[in-house]
Amino acid sequence: MNSHAPTHPSRRILLAALGSISLTALAAPTRSFAQPASYPSRLIRMVVPFAAGTTTDTVSRLLAEAMTVPLGQPVVVENRPGAGGTIGSEHVARAAADGYTMLMGTVGTHAIGKSLFRKLNYDPQRDFAPLGFVGFTPTLLVVGANSKIRTIKDLAAAGSSAPGVNFASAGNGSSGHLAGELLKTRLGASNFVHVPYKDGGAALTDVISGQVEFMFYHPAAVLPHLKSGKLRALGASGAQRSAAAPDVATIAEQIGQDYDLVAWFMLYAPVETPAAILTRLRAELAAALTRPDVAAKLAASGVERGNVSAGELDNFTQREIAKWAELVRLSGAQVD
Repeated sequence: MNSHAPTHPSRRILLAALGSISLTALAAPTRSFAQPASYPSRLIRMVVPFAAGTTTDTVSRLLAEAMTVPLGQPVVVENRPGAGGTIGSEHVARAAADGYTMLMGTVGTHAIGKSLFRKLNYDPQRDFAPLGFVGFTPTLLVVGANSKIRTIKDLAAAGSSAPGVNFASAGNGSSGHLAGELLKTRLGASNFVHVPYKDGGAALTDVISGQVEFMFYHPAAVLPHLKSGKLRALGASGAQRSAAAPDVATIAEQIGQDYDLVAWFMLYAPVETPAAILTRLRAELAAALTRPDVAAKLAASGVERGNVSAGELDNFTQREIAKWAELVRLSGAQVD
């Protein structure tokens, strides 16, 4: 037999084909494996852990709209209210860490809740990656227009005698509840009685009607009623006057003691979100917050920017958790 017999034509074709496949694979391996789609390739959800119409919701919708165009995909607000914001927060903590779910966290979900809830099904620091500090809002202490209480001094007198003074809030352990408890302590007014509501809107309605004497609430919600004459503001809860209501003196100014409680908002992603995606989201949020039109709309809602840099976010949160834990202890509030 001739050891150098020619190769059968079909065999030559097969070998040639195999060689071609091998060379192609070596020359352009990217054709063998699909590359991941560039981020983002679909809509992004911004979860708001409170109901539509709240200040948190208003802020979130403003930023979602501002971030949509530069991201090239819709950023859609999704309201998941309940249990003081913990339902929506837990949902995001357990969501896929792929950059398509964010959370508009607040002082309630990421500071107060840590000590308020006996069992919190997420950790405010361990389970989230902060994207950026959005802003803060001092609350305003308001009474109904027909209230006999016209000053903080009047409030201290009424709260120190029988039958005392009722104050409303959006629920046990809410920032409004704890603001009232701190004021009670600062004024030595032992007869402040807390009346919790399921939501701030209902509480505000009863303050306007005189069913409850006073409450602390966001400027965005109370300013229309101040302008219409249905409410009267006695003080602001921050260390500085609210930019939205500069004529209202701070409580600290009036009582000569430290008093600084503000609500705040911070955008988060699940903690294991890839670093490149976190960088992109942080950059787009920062850009949105520097837009003059966004800043003006935030200010109109009573939200001020603050000076919390990216490198300070973790320390800021830790300080807030400790501060509010002391107020929770002082109030005796606890939620199962």
